[in-house]
Amino acid sequence: MPKIIFTSHYMRDAPAEHLKNYVEYIGTREGVEKLDESKALLPATMKQRQLIGQLVRDIPESREMLEYSDYQLHPTIGNASELITRALEQNLDLVGKRENYVDYIANRPRVERVGEHGLFTDAGVPVVLAQVQSDVVGHKGPVWTHVVSLRREDAARLGYDSGKEWMALLRSKRAMFSKYMKIDSENLRWYAAFHNESHHPHVHIMVYSAKDNDGYLTKESIEAMRSELAHDIFRQDFAHIYEEQNQARAGLKQGAADLMDELLRQSASGVCENKVIEEKIQRLAGRLQNTGGKKVYGYLKADVKALVDQIVDELAKDARVAELYVAWGKWQDEILKTYTGKPQPLPPLSRQPQFKSIKNMVIAEAMNIGGHHFTFEDEAPRELPEPDAMPEPPAPEDLPESFQPDAEPAPDEMPDADNSFRASEGAGFRADWSKDYKLARKYLYGAKNVEQNFTEAYRLFLSEAESGNGLAMHDLGRMCADGLGMEADAAASQEWYAKALAAFLSVEPTAGQWQQTYLQYRIGKLYAAGLGTEQNYEQAAQWFSRAVDADHKYAQYSLASLYYRGHGVTQDYERAFALYGRSAGQKNPYASYELAKMCRDGIGTEKDMEKAGVHFMDAFTGFYQLERESHDDKLQYRLGQMLHTGTGTDKDDAAAMAYFEKSAKLGNANAQYALGKLWLETGTGDPARAVAWIRKAAEAGNAAAQYSLAKLYRDGEYVERDIAKAVELFTLAAEQKNDCAAYALGRLYLAGEEIPKDVEAAIRWLSLSAEQNNPFAQYALGKLYLTGEDVPKDIAKAVALLTKSAEQKNEFAQYQLGKLYLAGEDFPKDVEAAIRCLTASADQGNQFAQYALGKLYLCGHDVPRDREKAVPLLEASAAQGNIYAQFLLDHLDSFRDPSVLLAATRLMHRIGNAFREDYHRATGGGSFQIDRKRRRKLREKQIAQGHARDDHEQQQQIHY
Repeated sequence: MPKIIFTSHYMRDAPAEHLKNYVEYIGTREGVEKLDESKALLPATMKQRQLIGQLVRDIPESREMLEYSDYQLHPTIGNASELITRALEQNLDLVGKRENYVDYIANRPRVERVGEHGLFTDAGVPVVLAQVQSDVVGHKGPVWTHVVSLRREDAARLGYDSGKEWMALLRSKRAMFSKYMKIDSENLRWYAAFHNESHHPHVHIMVYSAKDNDGYLTKESIEAMRSELAHDIFRQDFAHIYEEQNQARAGLKQGAADLMDELLRQSASGVCENKVIEEKIQRLAGRLQNTGGKKVYGYLKADVKALVDQIVDELAKDARVAELYVAWGKWQDEILKTYTGKPQPLPPLSRQPQFKSIKNMVIAEAMNIGGHHFTFEDEAPRELPEPDAMPEPPAPEDLPESFQPDAEPAPDEMPDADNSFRASEGAGFRADWSKDYKLARKYLYGAKNVEQNFTEAYRLFLSEAESGNGLAMHDLGRMCADGLGMEADAAASQEWYAKALAAFLSVEPTAGQWQQTYLQYRIGKLYAAGLGTEQNYEQAAQWFSRAVDADHKYAQYSLASLYYRGHGVTQDYERAFALYGRSAGQKNPYASYELAKMCRDGIGTEKDMEKAGVHFMDAFTGFYQLERESHDDKLQYRLGQMLHTGTGTDKDDAAAMAYFEKSAKLGNANAQYALGKLWLETGTGDPARAVAWIRKAAEAGNAAAQYSLAKLYRDGEYVERDIAKAVELFTLAAEQKNDCAAYALGRLYLAGEEIPKDVEAAIRWLSLSAEQNNPFAQYALGKLYLTGEDVPKDIAKAVALLTKSAEQKNEFAQYQLGKLYLAGEDFPKDVEAAIRCLTASADQGNQFAQYALGKLYLCGHDVPRDREKAVPLLEASAAQGNIYAQFLLDHLDSFRDPSVLLAATRLMHRIGNAFREDYHRATGGGSFQIDRKRRRKLREKQIAQGHARDDHEQQQQIHY
């Protein structure tokens, strides 16, 4: 028996004589509402049994009602009464006048009222009962009446046991009524009322057109509306059809899910050798070469269509395809049982309307063979690896002021006040290490015999700042910016930085040489970071240059950073390298770190890994010494990151986490994120605390933490799954130019599975990510422009994006470019470029590139035949589970065309993909993704069965 009953009738004015005894009965009997509950479980009365017998003869549809099923199982007085009442009310159009019907559905017992009655319609439209009756009676065209009924347990479970939910659902279905009842939306009129019956809550709906004699309803349209309502009401069940609905069905559903997964995997990993198909597909190839017009199934002659059908049905004889088709059919029955009790028998595969695309797959195969095209056999869905978000510590110039090195000595080593320097008389500004200022610094960072105390530090800095000390003003700006001992306040921070800049500019001209050099450096930093002033790299470069002339090591470092990036000066890597070298020579660990990166990457100097290692060690040692003196949170974060990555020291995650935790407790958002992420990755610490650290960093505006937390919410790992929250966090991170978050957002909007599909938004976010040089976004965007499925096809743009991605060693982009150059269909053929791209991809272990190259060399297609090159490539591909490569290895001595040999296998895999896509559409998704946790469990099971760890179904289908 179906879970939902949907009936449709015309409303007629004239009563039907043969049913008037039913009308009399419903009008005079004691209604279900007044039934003596003590008698409800007694056997049905003779009169009830007689009426039910006549009822099912005169209204055969009554047999399909949920109430009839209940009566058959338990023929009690209560169930008989429910059946008679519901059968009559579903067919009141046969027994009463229109105004009576309107009054009945609006006022009958247990109607859920909206004001004085139970009728409702579109939002914002008032419903006056007398007016509705008048309109319906005066209407000269048909009035349709629909009844939608659910079982009480389903209604309660899904939330449809109240008029509010039905009202929301039906108000969203105006387009559905308009489409299937052929009534223009502007003319559509509908009214409904919810009846909260004890066993089977249901809703009555009247629909008609304001235009007389407008609209019509077919059986197919009734079925379509029933299906749409069922999918909306039971969406939860459809989306989680393989999840545990209750204990009794858990084992059955788990088995069904495992079977479907296993069959799909088998279809993707098997070989189909079928000489009948080989012979028929060669014959079809010959026929198509002599056929004009479109090479599409619907345009072919009857005998050619018959040949295509024969190939499809021959494929269906393969045990794997047959079993998969049967499993798919059972899945369809599970869906159909929701709204119909009559599942349809499976027709031959060639006659299955939901898989018409298979016929055109056969035609495409035949055309490939007839045209002697090189085929790639890469139907297996794969996904790009998702980029991580924990970067190497950025260069200080790329970070806020608080991340840049300061020139002040440690608190215990500060100069006496006598070494301070002041502005000229009357200016009111100074910049000195007074006794209170030094004590404030100790409270800020912590020192020997002084515990860190942000409140006391703030009090002393404020007192010093109010007396004109620019150094204290600068520290107050930093405390406000980083939220040290207070809520972060960007506006207050900028005000303090502006005051500090004014003080430094006032004091600098009259200061002594050392003090003047120091202030020139500090002024340059404020201009470079845009703190207390508009960001101005030119001014920054000028101030840094003055300090560099006096050999100030931090100014050398900062000016080097400007030359490295071309900010305010002409970009000059060699000049940057030289300045970093001068600064590093004065024991500046920040400069040593940047020198190491340049040596490692060969920028501004020859690539030298040995020198890079030495500079990284110098940087680590320097950072370690500075942190011991200052207990600075930024240094703690850097040390933790270097220990985590094994940069300049041995890798030590335990020590890294200790530094991250110190820094995190001081409010460093980068450290909070790094600590939480490392705890989750290593399985150490409490996952709830780890997520709390990541959340704290995200709330502080850390883009990497926002991205990481968004992934947790998207995947439902360690937190309750929340797609809306994930999208919100991805967006926050992407708006801060986090390219990984922008890429993730683009994928979500493009897939349209978790959130409504929005191609425009997808392109916007993918483009933003691609502009930031994200190779995965460049590849995904390139594929979109290449296929032209969601955007206008643009081969030039596609090739440009794929090339950028390939240049970053993206194996997928390299493979795709190789295919493009070799095919020569959308782009000029270039075999040399194709071989170069395919080789680059194959060298990175891409099994499809290895297979394609091996096949090229084996067959001598566009390149000289070279079996010695072919075999190792095919073996490498086969070792990764590529069944096509293994097939060729098993048939090395065959002189037949491999394309014909592999035709049946290719078709079998494409049929598997067709089943896969339909199966996922039915569950409300487009990609092969039921549940990420469930997929992990299946993966573990497959690994236990001997499958390679990377031989897995991926989250996003990307067909090469």
